[in-house]
Amino acid sequence: MSPELTRSTFDQVMVPSYRPAEIIPVRGEGSRLWDQTGRELIDLTAGIAVTALGHCHPALVSALEEQSRRLWHVSNIFTNEPALELATKLCEATFGERVFFANSGAEANEAALKLARRRARDRDGPARHKIVAFNEGFHGRTLFTVTVGGTPGYTEGFGPLPGGITHVDFNDLAAAEDAIDDTTCAVIVEPVQGEGGVNPATSEFLAGLRRRCNEVGALLVFDEVQCGMGRTGHLFAYEGYGVVPDVLTSAKALGGGFPISAMITTAEIARSLDFGSHGSTFGGNPLACAVGNAVLDIVNTPEVLAGVAQRGERIVAGLRAIHEDLECFCDIRGRGLLVGAELTPELLDSSGEVLAAAQREGVLVLRAGTGVLRLAPSLVIPERDIDEGLTRLARALRSIRS
Repeated sequence: MSPELTRSTFDQVMVPSYRPAEIIPVRGEGSRLWDQTGRELIDLTAGIAVTALGHCHPALVSALEEQSRRLWHVSNIFTNEPALELATKLCEATFGERVFFANSGAEANEAALKLARRRARDRDGPARHKIVAFNEGFHGRTLFTVTVGGTPGYTEGFGPLPGGITHVDFNDLAAAEDAIDDTTCAVIVEPVQGEGGVNPATSEFLAGLRRRCNEVGALLVFDEVQCGMGRTGHLFAYEGYGVVPDVLTSAKALGGGFPISAMITTAEIARSLDFGSHGSTFGGNPLACAVGNAVLDIVNTPEVLAGVAQRGERIVAGLRAIHEDLECFCDIRGRGLLVGAELTPELLDSSGEVLAAAQREGVLVLRAGTGVLRLAPSLVIPERDIDEGLTRLARALRSIRS
């Protein structure tokens, strides 16, 4: 890597829609990263819940290398074996019967929302087009998905926005039941809100959404882009809630760091996306699907899924110990290895400083919502890395409090 490539290079050549940290990682292994200077950092972010098996997992490297010597791209004029294999595995592991592949969570959600509107039009006509979503939700950054997401700041300046979208408060079943009516084509919800502050849905809330969607004939869409693929201790979070959606979206960890996403649904519902109605140039790419197969084969095992719950409990216990010492959190919540620690009111506006201090101490954590630290490490992170990472986080918080 050229020594001339620094953080300032970003400001000179990149669109300023991101504000990356000063450090530039150049190598990763497991749950550790090294920057340009050779400094080691413990990664408790997994690239925002993406590198579910850590950095450069040997099985994923092997799958990518092997496929790269066979076939890279053929377009959707043809199908390919890795895509067929991965779709088969996803159907066998879930309620699903049909899969649509794309490249990102936003694209998977876009496909789900377009499917819902097309199916409603086919069955009931154009009047049934309303989408019910939830405040503080996040479903992507396309114009459609960012409008469906429940964070107004993300849509500022991009109007006019798509219509027919209603937002209600997350976990407010009564409000949701009122909003879901005979004009509703779909309800989209994250079983655990990620960007909105690591907020788990209640079982009663999701069960109530399922019941109300059944009553009016709307599709229930679970966005499991962040909370799926083992993150909660189940392959997909809906299993832990015992509530089966009509459509499920997955991305992030599905490729372990290689771009891929999937929309999963039933054969009957999938019929509405008939020939030519939707597409993706790189969707079902052989390289991405080969890696996805390797990820799924490892994550969807009793050993890994049981380990998620154990590691999550270790993180929560460690955060509670930090709070007992520093009195810095007012809530610690989440499921499995998607954990949020809400800072106390006096630290609420200091979450950015905490992240920066953590980097200085050699640990990477995330922010979610207002004043919430988010931890979403590799599903197979060694316990010693959890313990050392929390020790470094405690030092960072102590430096902010002092």
